Amino acid sequence: MSVNFKQVLNTITTFIFDVDGVLTDGSVTLMPNGEQVRKMNIKDGYALQLAVKKGYEVLIISGGKSEAVRLRLQGLGISNIHLGIQNKLEIFDELILTNKLSPEQIMYMGDDIPDYEVMCKVGAAVCPADAAPEIQSICNYISQRRGGEGCVRDVIEQTMRVQGKWFDTEGFIW
Repeated sequence: MSVNFKQVLNTITTFIFDVDGVLTDGSVTLMPNGEQVRKMNIKDGYALQLAVKKGYEVLIISGGKSEAVRLRLQGLGISNIHLGIQNKLEIFDELILTNKLSPEQIMYMGDDIPDYEVMCKVGAAVCPADAAPEIQSICNYISQRRGGEGCVRDVIEQTMRVQGKWFDTEGFIW
């Protein structure tokens, strides 16, 4: 008997996100000094900080190395941030052991080939609408939203709604 996506959401305790193409639209603006600037969605940010406040583990695994990204995510309360990662599966396996996580309780949102191996090992593999076809083919859910345009909010909100933690007024920033 197959389990539907909403049932899978009941077991999620941990979110792992890629950055470029998930938390951003995947584009970079090149500044004259060589800095690469990314844009993030404020609604994704709201959902991320709420998930942290509600006790979910939120982890970031990205090949990018932007310190501005690190500062933004730390400002949302995320402390488990891994940037400049070449082998995402290796860091994933390490995080599972270090944090005593169960792969079945993890939702991973990625958008491209470097995310593939990890996404095959988690309880819920999800992606933005504009993810690579190879990634879409292994996902339990494909958001209707594109990377950097609210796809993170989409999956966090769905998970928290299923678990009765989304709109209970605890943890709201007014």
